[in-house]
Amino acid sequence: MRHFLKIAIGRTQSDSGSFVLFNPNTGLLDIEASYGLKHKAKKTKLKVGEGITGWVATSGKPMRIDDVSKDWRYVSIDPRIQSELAVPIEWQSTIIGVLNVDSHEKSHYTLEHEKEMEALAAEAAQWLSYAWELEKLRQQAKQLSTLIEIGRTIVSQEDLEKTLEGVVRSAVLFMNADKGKLFLLNPDKTELHLIASWDKNKENMKRERMAISLSESIFGVVVKKCKPLAIQDIHEESLIHCPEFALEKKMVSFLSVPLVFGNECQGVLALFTSFPHRFSNSQIQLLQTLADLSGVALAKARLLERIVQTEENLREGERLLSLGLLAAEIAHEIRNPLTVIHMLIHSLKSRIQGDPVSQKDLEVLEKKMVQMNRIVDQVLVLGKAPQPLLESLRVEEIIEDVLLLSRHKLAGQKIEVQTAIAPSLPKIKAERAQVEQAILNLILNGVQAMKEGGRLEISAEIENNETEPYLAIRVKDSGPGMSKAEMEELFVPFLTRKKQGTGLGLAIVQKIMENHRGKVKVSSTLGEGSTFSLLFPLFD
Repeated sequence: MRHFLKIAIGRTQSDSGSFVLFNPNTGLLDIEASYGLKHKAKKTKLKVGEGITGWVATSGKPMRIDDVSKDWRYVSIDPRIQSELAVPIEWQSTIIGVLNVDSHEKSHYTLEHEKEMEALAAEAAQWLSYAWELEKLRQQAKQLSTLIEIGRTIVSQEDLEKTLEGVVRSAVLFMNADKGKLFLLNPDKTELHLIASWDKNKENMKRERMAISLSESIFGVVVKKCKPLAIQDIHEESLIHCPEFALEKKMVSFLSVPLVFGNECQGVLALFTSFPHRFSNSQIQLLQTLADLSGVALAKARLLERIVQTEENLREGERLLSLGLLAAEIAHEIRNPLTVIHMLIHSLKSRIQGDPVSQKDLEVLEKKMVQMNRIVDQVLVLGKAPQPLLESLRVEEIIEDVLLLSRHKLAGQKIEVQTAIAPSLPKIKAERAQVEQAILNLILNGVQAMKEGGRLEISAEIENNETEPYLAIRVKDSGPGMSKAEMEELFVPFLTRKKQGTGLGLAIVQKIMENHRGKVKVSSTLGEGSTFSLLFPLFD
């Protein structure tokens, strides 16, 4: 701009000049470059239609003023100026600014000067467009870099608050705002709770605690309509409808976008500026993208929470079932010698009928044996797995959840997973946690069999080879397979040929299937792998 201004002043032998551009945020004409003007004149801002410059910007036509003192439109910014020549700067049929030159002499400018200025203005418009396009590309590259960085943060960072705080900080710095806030809806969707905030004017940000009623806030409009909202001057809005603006006395402009994930609004991301700013469509789209990334971070955090809870439930269920099986095994082992002792006591009583003291002692022993038998019975009752709480379940959803839970384990072992779910499978009646536990145990069993990696195939289909139809869930591994002897010992509790584990995994699977009136089938070939099938009965 300064380059073209110097050329214009040289070719027209002017004393001063200015390169003025329209500011879309303020709606004013700002002097971007000047020469020969007094210091106060450089800070002049004109409205469109105000002064000679404003008239040229409005009409789109050049103006030559031989004596500025006789033109009522002239706004004096330097008393030395006697004549002025102003031409519009136009790009793609839009006036984007004005090129002005001034002289300390009256009637200084000619028609030739005007034509030269118009040519310079056209060339300047062309170079301005190149500069803007270049700046636009730089901004887009910066935006892409920022979005990639935020994406990496979301993937690697497990702390939700830190992740969201990073998103808000990026939004503030990226869009040259002063403040940023991110709110999430509470579970009953009546309030917005402040989760992350950033103020670029404060070095150490304290985590604020704020809750805003959705029905009494301007944010409620954003949430209910699920659309962005921009306000150029928040002080012109009624504080009755925007009570949260009372806390932002030094802020002027405002932009808020919805935080959407899963077709539902989860909260809002808002920016404030301390100067009047008209947010462009590209800025609104950028902030919406950042809000969408926040939605991904939120979904990831909730998914991790769900996985942790599922793992905990499965571990607890397996622990309790293992304890029950252990108790049952111990009780059975105790009952056998108790039976023998009871028989011997009965025999001794018949032999020493003439000894009342010994008879008395044997009666006490017999009572204690009955008491011990009762305790064993109680242990056996406790060792039985509880009856499952049946509900209608989709097999494909259960398999999907279990694979989600075990994906890291499978990936770490370099195991490729293939699924084949037959279409339109009927629902099964089962307890979800127990079925998930059974499938997970079979997957982990397959993982242990494929120490160097391999392929795990999980399928579901209807099997009609039995006396009644079953829904079969199959887990097939590409491990070394098993011998006939190994297959016969598979479901014996506490008996394992592995270096790790208790030997209860497959015993638990069998117990779960028995509780569901189902069964477990195994087929294996040495060198080719093994296939475990869970057969669930189908009910009308």
